[in-house]
Amino acid sequence: MLPRISLSRISWPRLTVPRVSLGAIRLWVAWSITTATLFVCYMHVASSAVVTSDGASNALQAWDMLHGNLLLHDWRLSDVSFYTTELPQYLVIERFIGLTPEVVHAASAMTYTLLILLAAALAKARTTGRDAIAACLLAAGIMAAPQAGNGVYVLLGSPDHVGSAVPVLVTFLLLDRAPRRWYTVAAAGAILCLALIADGIAMYTGVLPIVIVCGARIYWTKFIRGQRWRTVAFEVALAGAAIGSVWLSGLMLAAVRGGGGFMVWPVSRALAAPADAPHYLATTGRGLLLLFGANFFSHNAGFVAFLAGAHLIGLGLAAWAICAVIRRFGSVDLAVQLLAVGAVVVLAAYAFGTRANDLLTARDMTAVLPFGAALAGRLLPSRLARTRLMPAMGLLLTCYLFSLGRIVALPAAPSGDADLATWLAGHHLSYGLAGYWNSNVTTLDSGGKVVMRSVLADGSHIASDYWEVKSSWYNPKLNNANFIVLVPGPPGFKRYPTVSSVRATFGQPLHIYFVAKYTIAVYDKNLLADLIPGAPLPPRTPQNGPPAIPLPEPG
Repeated sequence: MLPRISLSRISWPRLTVPRVSLGAIRLWVAWSITTATLFVCYMHVASSAVVTSDGASNALQAWDMLHGNLLLHDWRLSDVSFYTTELPQYLVIERFIGLTPEVVHAASAMTYTLLILLAAALAKARTTGRDAIAACLLAAGIMAAPQAGNGVYVLLGSPDHVGSAVPVLVTFLLLDRAPRRWYTVAAAGAILCLALIADGIAMYTGVLPIVIVCGARIYWTKFIRGQRWRTVAFEVALAGAAIGSVWLSGLMLAAVRGGGGFMVWPVSRALAAPADAPHYLATTGRGLLLLFGANFFSHNAGFVAFLAGAHLIGLGLAAWAICAVIRRFGSVDLAVQLLAVGAVVVLAAYAFGTRANDLLTARDMTAVLPFGAALAGRLLPSRLARTRLMPAMGLLLTCYLFSLGRIVALPAAPSGDADLATWLAGHHLSYGLAGYWNSNVTTLDSGGKVVMRSVLADGSHIASDYWEVKSSWYNPKLNNANFIVLVPGPPGFKRYPTVSSVRATFGQPLHIYFVAKYTIAVYDKNLLADLIPGAPLPPRTPQNGPPAIPLPEPG
């Protein structure tokens, strides 16, 4: 017979619920409301930018990943893969809303919201109370209102280097908040590796700043102050992790390509010729104005120009903070040093490289905006308070919020190729060819019901494209393309298909339709069988892809 057990005598373990302070709850609620508000605002802002084939290409890549092609087999991407940054973001969004241009807008709004929150978190540092609020508001205010037109297109258009700043800021925030331990170094190296897989610009925004700052700290501590190596062990390990992330990311990209996955095109790292330096420096200056919302050159004198001019103060605050760090570099903390050196390295790489051809290439130095904003918010509120300039900063923030409200109220940009997709679907034309700027975006506009593949003019012949494409698209055994859409090519780009090159390649069409700006040539054969493989023209230019389409600045 089993003995009787009294439940009252059993010693039960006590379950304790951790106490959460009311202040912590309020903080999380405030951050949640702020995040949701910013996302809604920037969703409206992003919708005012036209979705182009750049964003559409990334949407199609994520759609392919969503349907099982996780390594993007057979894909040839641009010089940036976005594989560990925007593409997973696109994949998740498409899982809920499908293949639509709204994917591009939602991802852009999400990315820019993250940038502002990370810049504000870095600006806050370990301050609390009013000091923390002032730091966050100053950093967020500088970034709050992208300039309508080209500014919105660069910062909230298609995926570009602006999103690549997110993992770098996460790395800097980790180094700012986490203890000086081996696992912090390992985590920083891993994040940098993921950033480099997505975008090589992380070399300039993250790796080089860490190596330079750690080298300076090691030199000062060991060789100037004569302290032991143990004192700088963290800096030595961190620099090694940053350098190791370059090797590891290259190894992983090679493994993906060797396994049949995607490939990316290399980017030229040539320096500018002396004769081109004045133009590149001028473009750098105007690009900085554009990023900080202060590009007043494209406006007539008036209220809009006044708002743009007010953003000059934000640029001035960021420059003040960077100069303050450089002046007393040895007395500031690691995160501040990284932000300042990162901004200087990015600016120098852009100004003295060969990519500063026009205003839209300012996307290559977008990291300067969150870096500068975070520094201004972290260093300047106390100085502004001492000089009694905080009321003026409140007035300036009001101007920035007014600017944000103005661009939030802008109407959504109509899709330039949606009418084309509707017309093609109505005439049962479902698989065809076009130039880059009309191909993938039409496929996205139609939700994949009308498929158009990008082609190039290679002399008098039509060739398949090599930029943001999947090779199997051009296989005549798998697909049947029976029409081609012609439009005037972008200025200065001579590889857009023309009527003469189309006739020389495919012969006389069965039907020709003129719809708005489009010329649509329809054939009774598979055009893919007559294509030749496309490749960049030698010598390779700094950017192999098609030139960006300049956008007018709205008044």
